[in-house]
Amino acid sequence: MQVTETLNEGLKHEFKISVPASDLDAKAGAKLVDLKDKVRLNGFRPGKVPVAHLKKIYGRSVMAETIDQTISDTNRQLFEDRGFRLAGEPKITMPTEKDQVEELLSGKTDLTYTVAIEVVPPIQLADFKSFSVEKPVVEVADADVDDAIKRIAEGSRPYNAKTEGAAEKGDRVTISFKGTINGEAFEGGTGEGIQVVIGAGQFIPGFEEQLIGIGTGETRTLKVSFPKNYLNDKLAGQPAEFETTATLIEAPGETVIDDEFAKTLGLESLDKLKEAARERLTAEFAGATRQKVKRALLDRLDESHKFEAPPSLVAEEFNLMWNSIKAEMDSSGKTFADENTTEEEAKEEYHKIADRRVRLGLVLSEIGEKNKITVTDDEVSRAVIERARQMPGREKEVWDYYRSNAQALAQLRAPIYEDKVVDFVLELATVTEKKVTKDELFKDEDAEKTAA
Repeated sequence: MQVTETLNEGLKHEFKISVPASDLDAKAGAKLVDLKDKVRLNGFRPGKVPVAHLKKIYGRSVMAETIDQTISDTNRQLFEDRGFRLAGEPKITMPTEKDQVEELLSGKTDLTYTVAIEVVPPIQLADFKSFSVEKPVVEVADADVDDAIKRIAEGSRPYNAKTEGAAEKGDRVTISFKGTINGEAFEGGTGEGIQVVIGAGQFIPGFEEQLIGIGTGETRTLKVSFPKNYLNDKLAGQPAEFETTATLIEAPGETVIDDEFAKTLGLESLDKLKEAARERLTAEFAGATRQKVKRALLDRLDESHKFEAPPSLVAEEFNLMWNSIKAEMDSSGKTFADENTTEEEAKEEYHKIADRRVRLGLVLSEIGEKNKITVTDDEVSRAVIERARQMPGREKEVWDYYRSNAQALAQLRAPIYEDKVVDFVLELATVTEKKVTKDELFKDEDAEKTAA
């Protein structure tokens, strides 16, 4: 076998490989001998079929199988010998001329092919004990608990029928309606006994506001337009009219926050409700703190590991992000000018984000591999169970989906692995707590999710 490197540019390599026809013939011959004891042919006793006869019948298919196996074994050995970690699948180029293929399958010529690859560069990991990470901490105040309970109370407030007067903002109006577009009824455009809280923003823009001043039994024609990003593509951006009748108008009452109110929520007392609210807020603050710490650590890892990311991986990550951004903008009708940027500037920014994500992914993978960090089947199973709990009544459907979908399981496994690697590094780093306000903790949360 002869191996010649024909390209060595950065992370890209290409090799020309030649395997003698005699080697292929020997391997194919061994396969035919093995096949001798397995095939059953008319006129021959089991195991007594001459190899020469088998070659006439199966020679081409056995040689094709031999060539595939030889290429796979040769490439694997080549990459192992040179210490290559591939960034993607190798690109193999073989002769395509009919005569060349025929001679190759007939064993009359050497196997010659090229293999082009892109590799992951060697990564020198930083000293994680030198890392310093700040951990923002927020204590749950009594006022936070009171505010949370007030929000619960507002969502549970009673409504009392109005005996006189028209609907006002905050009132709940029970309506029946028939919608049309260009005079034609459309699917999903009718409703009976639908409750609308004016100002709650539950309906399409402009609908609720036009109910202000309506009286019980009154019919109005409400003129609105469906948003451009409406889920139903057939209705998105379309102007519509709704012939609407108010059958009941109710004014909001006051909810007394006491033990009885807590009991309506399934809790023993107001004190128990406060405990539950405090626990939920504590978990919410802890989650936000975790995100801040993780972002700070990823920033530190990014700063400490500068290397060329494999271009193909960066391009793949960028394309995923860019296609998502474009689809979202097309759906909402927004332009790059609306975001105070241009398409070129946006592409440049998202390419930087893609490069960061790829490099951080490789660094996290290197840390995990060198420190033997793994994700157990039990951990993945617990993640599946948690997903199933989020969809009451469809638990079996969720479980079956993940059990039969390896890619979906991999998507669950990846964040678990990432978090375990992050925890490993945090154990080595110096983490100092800093008390902050709730507003500071949640500041720029969306921006952090995008860049991480």
